[in-house]
Formats: sequence, structure tokens, C-alpha cells
Amino acid sequence: MAGGAPPHFAIIDVETTGLSPKKDRVVELAVVRVDHRGHVVDEWSTRFNPEGPVGATHIHGITQADVTHAPLFRDVATSIVPYISGLAIAAHNARFDLSFLRAEFRRAGWDVPWLPAYCTLDGSHHYFPHLDRRRLVDCCWSAQVPLHDAHSALGDARATASLLRHYLQSPGQMPPHPALLSVQHEARGVVWPTGPSRAPLAFHTDEPARRPSGRKHTLDARPKQPALVAQLTNLSLAEVIDEGAPIGTLAYVETLLDALEDGVISDDEANALQDLAEMFELVEADVTAAHSALLLALAHKALDDGRVSRDERAELETIALTLRLPAKLVPDLIKEADAARAARLSAKLRALPSDWVHGDPLRVGDKVVFTGFVERETQRTRLEQRSSELGVRVLGSVSGLTVMVVTDGSFAGGKLARAHELGTRVVDPETYAELLKHLQPAAIAIPQGKQAATAKAGATESRKATATPSKSSPGEVRAWGAANGYAVGVRGRLSAELREAYEQATGRVT
Repeated sequence: MAGGAPPHFAIIDVETTGLSPKKDRVVELAVVRVDHRGHVVDEWSTRFNPEGPVGATHIHGITQADVTHAPLFRDVATSIVPYISGLAIAAHNARFDLSFLRAEFRRAGWDVPWLPAYCTLDGSHHYFPHLDRRRLVDCCWSAQVPLHDAHSALGDARATASLLRHYLQSPGQMPPHPALLSVQHEARGVVWPTGPSRAPLAFHTDEPARRPSGRKHTLDARPKQPALVAQLTNLSLAEVIDEGAPIGTLAYVETLLDALEDGVISDDEANALQDLAEMFELVEADVTAAHSALLLALAHKALDDGRVSRDERAELETIALTLRLPAKLVPDLIKEADAARAARLSAKLRALPSDWVHGDPLRVGDKVVFTGFVERETQRTRLEQRSSELGVRVLGSVSGLTVMVVTDGSFAGGKLARAHELGTRVVDPETYAELLKHLQPAAIAIPQGKQAATAKAGATESRKATATPSKSSPGEVRAWGAANGYAVGVRGRLSAELREAYEQATGRVT
């Protein structure tokens, strides 16, 4: 395909055998060149023999047979340079594609110059600030441009070219992205060598680092609720940022989410994630914060139905291990997510009516048990479902943590006997329905009526009672704030005002 105007951008896309530019190879490369308005001038693509396994065929569709007679990258390198020399390079998640392209040229013996590039993923923050996910498919959908043959190099390069054209021709009310203007000028000064300066590096498929370990972290549980790993597709990057992922880790997190979506994380892929962190120039603290934020965001997903199933907990633990986080972190994250959910549900509730006659109210997060209902199963099911929707935990057995037992008196079994033994409150369905109708915010650390007096006493006196005050999770602070009339978001950073009030009222640190 050819146009009349000279090319200004070379849009590239690579399909690779894995995630690590250090150890994995380019198996397919496409270059689509466009003019200053984003119209296609010409395009070129080829597959390469990666001198080893092709990797994830289920993603890129390339089989071992497809590349048996394909050229080696080093044999084609000289013909690739004219397509990109003197042009600004563009790609979606450009650092990823460029890292692989540079690595292949270096293996081929070339001295690679600095390559000015524009990332359409980074640019999406300017042109589509509302997006939750910023994969190529998400950005193309927002720009209303087609994406055919996704995960083929040429298909993705063509779609990225269309996305770039949308950026270049954006309506007048949207100012151009400064990086999109500067990169074209920078590219004109880049000088490529005319050929390799040294012999190509040998590539060995039997390196110790690449030898399969036989171990995989498999996320293939089949719980009644959709598997958490299946929800990764719908997980918003904004959610991960809200939970504490540094802004600079966005591209890394996006790549990580894609890597996790097939549900199987091999040891090689886990090692490649470390290479990705280096590629995105992230320090260890950045990576740990991003991984923890992702895990916490998934814990919120697990709690959307009010409980974390055994399968979901196992998935969270497996993902934690995959991300090199301690599995023991999972209970704390679940607790934090549970407290945040309680805060969200509590924020919608109204005070009890002045003529309230039903004693202690039912609260978000309270644990209840149902028994009886021999001939009223439909009523029981309706009350249990409504309880779960509102944030009341319906359990199967009575314990010291059970707030009340709901029964119609049709069966006096072990649950009711245990309730009497423990002194647990027993109510009939009609009373419970009223308690549920007037549900109150989650329980707070101290009685609300004493809040002013406790706050007045100050943090100093509160902390004298405990030599080493325990640290509260953000979710607990949010729940307390919602119950005490503060404007509290479900997630994100806690305000200094809320932190100070909580610490003064409870004597616990945040």
C-alpha cells in the first residue's frame, strides 16, 4: 500500500515468545508507516524463526510450523532499518515493543541508536482520560477505530496507526499532546549505522535460566462465582491506582494484567516479570506497591458478593505467590477490603426512627444465622439474599461472634440450642425484616455518644492505656469515618482530618 505524502511515523508491533526482552525473542514484526495526518503510506511485516519455542500460540496464533522456514532476525535486520530510520516510532506500550526490537538488533551485532518514540498507551491519558483500562482494544473502542486480527503484529500495528490518526486529527477543542509534537523533531536527528559492527550473538535454547522447571501456578479453580482471574479483564487501572500503585507503574501493571489473564503463570513468566520491571525502570518498592495494590483490588472483587469463598481465597494466595508477595498478606487484604465494603454500604444508611422499639439495631458486617423455616423456605431465601446484599454476613453455624439467630420456631435444633447456650439474641422473621429495613452503619470502636468526650481527652491520654497501639487498616478507618458522619470515599487516600479524628477517638494509629 502506498500514499502520496512522505512518512512521518513508523508504527511498530511485535509478537514475542514471552515477556522478557533479555531471554525471549521476536517471532513477528510489523511496521506501518503513516504521514503527518496519520494516513497510511506503506506497511511491512514478517515472521522470524526464534531459534527455539514460539511461546504462547494461544495468544499470537503462531505455531512452530509457521516459523520453521522463516528467516532469522539477523538475516533481515538490514532491510528493516530503512523502514524506521529518520522516523518517529510509535507503538502501544512502546517501551515493551522497543525493548524487544533493540534486543534483537543487538543480538544481530548492531549498535542501536537512541530511538525517539511515542506511546499511544501513554497518550491515551491525554486523549481518553475517562478510560478504566488502556489496552489497545480499549483505546480503539473509545476512538471508534477497527481492530482486526488482534494479537497479530500487522493487525495490531494497523489498529495503532488508526489510533494515532485519531490523536493527530483530534477535534480542535482537544489540544495536541506535547509529546506527539516533539518526538517527530527528535527523530530527524537519529543516525543509524549502515550495518552490524560485530558478529551476531549465539542464542542457546538450553540456558539454565530458560530450562523449564515443570512448576506452574495454575489459577483454574471453578468456584460458584466467576473466577477472580476471569475478572482481571474488567479490572480498572484506576482501582489499582486507588489501592496504592505508583502512577509510574501503569504500563507495567497493564502488561502484568495481560500476562495473568490466561490463568497460568509459569516460573519463567514470573522471572520475566522481573525483567519487565527493569525494562520500565521500576525500583523494588514500586513493584511491591503495584503488586500489593493489584492484589487488594482483586480482594475487593472477591468481596463484591459479601464473602470470600475458599476457591477465591486460594486464587488470591496463588496470585500473591506469583507476584512474590507473602500468602499471609491475603487475610489482611481481605479484612481491609471487607472494612471498605462495610464503609461503602454504611454510608447509604439513615438513623433509626425516633419511635424505634426493637432494641439494638442490626449493623453492616454483623453475623447472623438462620434456622427453622420448615415450610417457609422462600421467605428464608429472600431474607438471606437481602442480608447479603446489604452487607450482613449469613453464616451456617452459631458462634460467639454471631449477633443473632433468626427462626420462625418451626424447628428447635442444634443451632437454636447453641444460641441459648451462648446467650445469642433470637428473633422472629418479622422482627428481623424490620431490623434489616433499618440497618445501621458498621459497628464502631467506641459508642458514638462518647465520641466527643473521648476526642476531647486527646490522643495523649488514649495512648497511655496501651504502650504500643496497634495499627488500623485504611478500611477500618473508613468504616469508622462513615459511621461518624465524615465524607469518606470507598478507596483512595485517607484525609489528614479523618486520620487525626480517628486516632484521637480510638487511640489507634493509622
